[in-house]
Amino acid sequence: MRDSQAAEARPYHHGDLRRALIDAASRLLEAEGPSALSLRAVAREAGVSPAAPYHHFKDKGELLEAVAHEGWELLDAALAKAKADAPSPQEAINGLGVAYVCFARENPALYRVMYDRARDREDLPDQMQDDKDSAYCKVRDTLVDAGADPNDTLDIELATTAAWCSAHGLAEMAGFKQFDHLKEACGGEVPFLRAIFQHMGLAPRHEAD
Repeated sequence: MRDSQAAEARPYHHGDLRRALIDAASRLLEAEGPSALSLRAVAREAGVSPAAPYHHFKDKGELLEAVAHEGWELLDAALAKAKADAPSPQEAINGLGVAYVCFARENPALYRVMYDRARDREDLPDQMQDDKDSAYCKVRDTLVDAGADPNDTLDIELATTAAWCSAHGLAEMAGFKQFDHLKEACGGEVPFLRAIFQHMGLAPRHEAD
């Protein structure tokens, strides 16, 4: 168990209690994993009374939903930065993939909760596809910018799904030791990831008119 002094060093006094609880849950999640999360533990981490979380979350499940929602927003921001930093739409496609895998690798517990909650509902969150600024739409729109036909709805949806599944699969496998020699040969993990995405050939084969 974490030392209670850690929570005492971050006492909650005023402001957004819900935000403070989500932040506390995120800290616990990455430090100790989902099994360590409980409303009581989160209250202790946030420096509030054991009853305080119940003003916003009826149970641990609702708290995890809020944490997962936060995770999707952080992923959106990471992909937005990768797209903005890319010198061309073609390079942005690979950049989005690299940013996705790096996010998953840097936030393993949060990433797991994001997909665990989605699997429990058998549905990805609305914010992933319905929001025009969502991570999914960033991938789709980047493919169009790179030359995909925006009028071929089926093809663009299949291409976006292929790109997303490729990034998710690499995120699951990138830590395997069998890839260490490839990372060394490429000059590090990020160049390795970029090389993998380049070999996937996700960018459209024709240029935009």
